[in-house]
Amino acid sequence: MEKIIYILLLIILESDFYKDITTIYNPTSYDFLVNKNNKLTSDYVPNDLEPIDIKYSCKDKYLRHEARINFEKLSKEAKKKGFNIIAVSTYRSYEYQDKLYNNYVLDKGAYYANMASARAGHSEHQTGLAVDVADKSLEYDNFENTKEFDWMKNNAHKYGFILRYPKASFHITGFKHEPWHYRYVGIDIATYIYKNNLTFEEYKLNTI
Repeated sequence: MEKIIYILLLIILESDFYKDITTIYNPTSYDFLVNKNNKLTSDYVPNDLEPIDIKYSCKDKYLRHEARINFEKLSKEAKKKGFNIIAVSTYRSYEYQDKLYNNYVLDKGAYYANMASARAGHSEHQTGLAVDVADKSLEYDNFENTKEFDWMKNNAHKYGFILRYPKASFHITGFKHEPWHYRYVGIDIATYIYKNNLTFEEYKLNTI
C-alpha cells in the first residue's frame, strides 16, 4: 500500500514536469536555467571548457572557464581550512547523459530515474557549470555526512556556487535532494539565493 501511495505521489508531482519544454540554444551566460522544462540541444557543447586542476578533481573533469577558476579557488580555500572538496563529476555530453538516464530506468525503474537523473538535454552537467563533489573518500553518496558538506553549505556561494537540489524541494526542482550537486551561477546570484534560502527555479521566477 505504501509503495502505491509513493508512486501516486510521484505521478502527481511529476505532472507538470517535461511539459511545455523550452529549448535553449547556445547559451553564453552563467545564469540560464536547465531543468525538466528547459533543455539544451543535443549538439550543445560549451566552447570554453577547461580541465580542473588534478589537485581538486578526479582525472579529466571539465568546467566552463569562470566556473573552473572559482571552483579551484573554493577547493584551495577549503583545503587551507582542513577540508577536501573534490570534483567527481562535471561536464557530461548529451550522449553520456542519455545512457546514464536509461541505465537508471533499467536498473531502478522510470519513477526513480525521473527523481534521481535528468533526461538527456535536461541535465545541468551538459552546461559545464555543474559539479558533483565528494570528500577525499570520493564517495559522493555519503557527502551529506561529512564535515566538507557543512563547509560547502555555508561557503559555496562565496565562489558563485549554489546547492542546486536542497531538501524538500522536489516539488519545485523535480529532483530528490542531492547534497553533492552544485551549480555555478556567479557570486552575486549565488549569494542572493543563499541569503534568501531559494531554489534556482524560485530565483528565476522572481526575476522574470
